[in-house]
Amino acid sequence: MTSSDGAHPNSDTAVATDGPVRQSRQLLDVQELRTAFRTAGGTVQAVDGVSLALDRGRTLGIVGESGSGKTVLSRSIMGLLPRRNVVRDGKVLYEGTDLVSSSARKVRDLWGAEIAMVFQDPMTSLNPVLRIGQQITEGMRFHLGLDRSTANANALRLLVEVGIPEPERRMRQYPHELSGGMRQRVMIAVALACGPKLLFADEPTTALDVTVQAQILNLLQREQRERDMAMVLVTHDLGVVAGRADEIAVMYAGQVVERAPTATLFRNVRMPYTEALLRSIPSLDAPSHSRLQAIPGRPPSLVSPGPGCRFAPRCPYVQDRCRTEQPPLVEDEAGHHYRCWFPVGSASPVTVKVQPNSKSEGGQ
Repeated sequence: MTSSDGAHPNSDTAVATDGPVRQSRQLLDVQELRTAFRTAGGTVQAVDGVSLALDRGRTLGIVGESGSGKTVLSRSIMGLLPRRNVVRDGKVLYEGTDLVSSSARKVRDLWGAEIAMVFQDPMTSLNPVLRIGQQITEGMRFHLGLDRSTANANALRLLVEVGIPEPERRMRQYPHELSGGMRQRVMIAVALACGPKLLFADEPTTALDVTVQAQILNLLQREQRERDMAMVLVTHDLGVVAGRADEIAVMYAGQVVERAPTATLFRNVRMPYTEALLRSIPSLDAPSHSRLQAIPGRPPSLVSPGPGCRFAPRCPYVQDRCRTEQPPLVEDEAGHHYRCWFPVGSASPVTVKVQPNSKSEGGQ
């Protein structure tokens, strides 16, 4: 994973001294992305100054509780949000092309072919009146120009690959005839049909039992590695991304509040919100029927979040400065980013001075 702060050494195609042009490993570069919804109650700033970068073959975990902005972020990167009442600002560079300023048609041409998404509820994402086979093959026929016979053969192979038994029979069935776990596997097959370079998995195990959850997550991880595909894994559970993501970005109230390589983040949590998420995870060592440690309070309104740290009203370590000055996203020498004046385990407070109304207050 590469840092998105400052210059990106791999942002342009590198040229070998005595050889062919070498392809950059960086696939996605999100710079100061802001996404707002115009509503009757005011403008909701759902994504506020997020910067991220992702290399080919790597996995980024985006974690946060409901309402943190993680799903809006992934859909905003893909350009899946309606343009009528949504305002996007910043840059989303996919292989150097800015998806924010590109035409709607150009972005749509990338969907399925190069960028795909596994949605959290396959029952509402799959078309209930189309057979499974048709839903898998339509993307291949449209984007790859395959004939019906070749597309059907590829669809059968994909169903076997994602672990669905009796693939010929499943091709003729409708979504309501499959179990929840099988529908999710079909969604993965649909997403992988055209061989995308970037896959978004948005809460891919919602409403599935624990055993099936593990199977789906392991399947996604295997496919990502075998295809050298970049993946963004969106979840509310830090335990899900612990062993599956190369880097983790924690979101709260529309902002990234902590970002680091996975091992670094779990070894040295700096943001109190991340610490609270970790404490809320059930422990195998805890006695039966133990109460989970919930995070008190509620996230702030994204219409008017207030002047200070957005987590301050819920933070056990809050101090006066936290209520009046919004902390910037700073980076330590280990490449660990965090947005906190008094980070967890720190002997001294962060000394960065934030200028009122500066762009850095809402960004990274």
